[in-house]
Amino acid sequence: MLRKLVAVSLLSMTVARAGESPAIPARRVVLVHGIFQNDWRCFGFLRNDLEKLGVECLVPSLKPADGRDGLPVMAEQLKKEINQRFGNERVVVIGFSMGGLISRYYLQELGGAQRCDGFFSISTPHHGTKMAHLFYGEGARQMRPGSEFLTRLAATEDRLGKMPVVSYRTPADLVILPTTSSEWDRAENLCIPCPLHPMMTYSPRVRRDIVSRLSPPR
Repeated sequence: MLRKLVAVSLLSMTVARAGESPAIPARRVVLVHGIFQNDWRCFGFLRNDLEKLGVECLVPSLKPADGRDGLPVMAEQLKKEINQRFGNERVVVIGFSMGGLISRYYLQELGGAQRCDGFFSISTPHHGTKMAHLFYGEGARQMRPGSEFLTRLAATEDRLGKMPVVSYRTPADLVILPTTSSEWDRAENLCIPCPLHPMMTYSPRVRRDIVSRLSPPR
């Protein structure tokens, strides 16, 4: 009896969420990697999940991967890659860690929001991370709490309009400090237990949640 009640409750929650949050159309998804990463090291499993559903994925390798030249430079590369691959077609963007901030700059400062149907950020330091004080380069400075770069993003987030945004964090994160920096008032925030920062893109719970929110091509 208890199991039946739990099952009914979960079904009701699912239906309610589906009613409140319509599925995001996703024929083309752009996956933006984090610091020191490239396309295959960051999104292998999630990319496979999406491509099995018929979704066309773009996973650009942005350079330099350590962000030494600054995140706006990488966002310009991202815009160029998207335009070359998808023309003017609409996209969904998924950014991991530093890639989430690169994505936000593209969406908010380079006009990307006008063609984006949804944005997912995974373990992104929306309010900066103290760990950035240990790294070199302009990108690291921009990811420090209170940076001019983060202040600018906070001031222009209204450019996202009504775009659905989801942000995932893990309470065990040792790279995003404090871990609550991955929480963002503009987003629906989900806390997913995961032992390591780089494992968040491999997390079955994160991947299932993202896929559940998308409406892939028929």
